[in-house]
Amino acid sequence: MQAQARTTSPISELAPGDRRVLNENEVANRWGVSPKTLQRWRSEGRGPKYLKLSKRVGYPLESVIDFERRVLHESTYQHASA
Repeated sequence: MQAQARTTSPISELAPGDRRVLNENEVANRWGVSPKTLQRWRSEGRGPKYLKLSKRVGYPLESVIDFERRVLHESTYQHASA
């Protein structure tokens, strides 16, 4: 039997107020970017809100989803006119 990769639930399936925190690798995999990209975004003040406890960085799932909604575009026209 093959192990199935764990996938993140679609936005519509998440419970309101979900308190999960994703690590840097989970967010990078979710968006198809490298952890270095997330690190650069943090230094530039871009990307979702994050938590930093000591050297560990975490992204509250709610913040990740909020960021995804803010950058969601229905067409290239919307992006060009924004």
